[in-house]
Amino acid sequence: MNPIRSAWAGAALLALAACASTEPTAPADPPPPAVSPEMAAMYGAMDDNGHHIPAVDPKLLTGDKARQVVDYWSDEKPGTIIVDPHARYLYQVRPGNQAMRYAVAVGAAGYGFTGEAHIPYQRDWPSWKPTDNMVATQPELYGPVEQGLEGGIDNPMGARALYLHNGRGDTYYRIHGTMDPASIGQATSAGCIRLFNQDIIHLAGQTGSMTKVVVLSEAESGKGTVPPGQPLPQPAPPDALAAGPVQTGGTT
Repeated sequence: MNPIRSAWAGAALLALAACASTEPTAPADPPPPAVSPEMAAMYGAMDDNGHHIPAVDPKLLTGDKARQVVDYWSDEKPGTIIVDPHARYLYQVRPGNQAMRYAVAVGAAGYGFTGEAHIPYQRDWPSWKPTDNMVATQPELYGPVEQGLEGGIDNPMGARALYLHNGRGDTYYRIHGTMDPASIGQATSAGCIRLFNQDIIHLAGQTGSMTKVVVLSEAESGKGTVPPGQPLPQPAPPDALAAGPVQTGGTT
């Protein structure tokens, strides 16, 4: 098992043990929501380049987390990717005032870049290596993998990674998959922009070399979701950072 996942699982068990009490047993959780055949096909288990991707738990597809075509008003040409980290959505522009919308998790690095960039290349099942700072500050978690991890289902980068560059070179901003599907739609402790693995595979398949990317600032959050001239919606509330099994900073 991946040492990162093992460490997180052990910590979770200790936390559960510490919270044990004589309180009455809580009622059983309600059954998971029904999943339509269309959604089951979108988020079902799949095999990709020798890796098995589990189905997304239906409980994680509530609300607006499933990818879908939405109304979207933009002057950008079709195919352009627009990242709205403050609303935790990514849009790929389509003709006719529409876009494909994907729910994303946003780590600290996801707020570190705004403006325009392009995608010179992408990688299938990229490798990952923690930064020296990550190893120094959390050696018990990252020390066992300080030499890096090969691509795979237990790799924080997930099934695909899109690399953003601008006129100054690599922005170190990434759009990628995840090893933690439960984080999607939330603010997280670290990392850039991550999607369900099924979604990053779908997005990567629609994204060619040199595709333009626009990352919106907080003041621009919601841009495109209402017709021109209407006030922008309020950005998502800055909720507490979601716990996760691993920070997805690092290098590839």
